[in-house]
Amino acid sequence: MPAPIEDWWPRLSQETRDWLIAHNGDEVTASVAQQIARAGGAVEADAWQTGQDDPHGSYLSDEAVDWIEAVANGEVPPRHSAT
Repeated sequence: MPAPIEDWWPRLSQETRDWLIAHNGDEVTASVAQQIARAGGAVEADAWQTGQDDPHGSYLSDEAVDWIEAVANGEVPPRHSAT
């Protein structure tokens, strides 16, 4: 079971976190998805932090986008469970 975003977020490189903040809501590239997986997260339809796959790629869920936006704004986002 993948860890919640607040657990794997600190394990990402600063470059990847910066990319996710700058591209929040955009398609998650294969490289970023691999880095998320290595950090303990997942980019798959049954994890809370991921949205649906469509023909154009994978996207983070609204909850994950909101979480990242809160971090980008210097706020403390709410904790989510992996279920």
